[in-house]
Amino acid sequence: MVAPAPEDALSVLAGQLRDEDSVISPHVRDADGVPALGLLVAAGPRTASARAEYALLIESIREGYLLHYGDARVVVTVDRDLALLAGDYLYARGLERLAAFGDLEAVRELSDLISLSAQVRVASNGPLAAEALWLASAVAVAAGGGAEHEGAKLALREERPEAPGALLGFARSAASRAGIMDPLARAADSVGLDFRQGSPDLG
Repeated sequence: MVAPAPEDALSVLAGQLRDEDSVISPHVRDADGVPALGLLVAAGPRTASARAEYALLIESIREGYLLHYGDARVVVTVDRDLALLAGDYLYARGLERLAAFGDLEAVRELSDLISLSAQVRVASNGPLAAEALWLASAVAVAAGGGAEHEGAKLALREERPEAPGALLGFARSAASRAGIMDPLARAADSVGLDFRQGSPDLG
């Protein structure tokens, strides 16, 4: 049997959720999108030992986020309470699987991602700021964070206007150092930010 590849993250997630036979299972569909954030995470040096697993867990957390705030790809329901329940479950599922790897740095990073995403969504530029955070966090898991990234997250917590740009600046510089600019550009496209024509508009 061929082992799953990072490109299979969404189909693997759908299969696992169906097999769990939970309240979510009847609402699972096969997603036909590209797991661009998962592929970004899988491309980095930090995740080289388990690329498919990292792609799966980041897409699990992404699905949880979309169930809370956007259009989910794998779990589809018009029941808002069920969507929120499923989103919380997918958050916890992704973090639990990550903790099993012993990657506590990535657990902290993605825990910050979940909490900060909830905070920034209420701001006027919240959706775009949240996507900047997603890109920066994915790069941090893939290639490592550091002081620049932590400073950008602090700026976001403090609701400073320069925070989204700082997050994207970190994502760009860290991805360039790690040689993963192409996956970053594709992930940016997938969340509605265009890296090909200078800095995305976050106004």
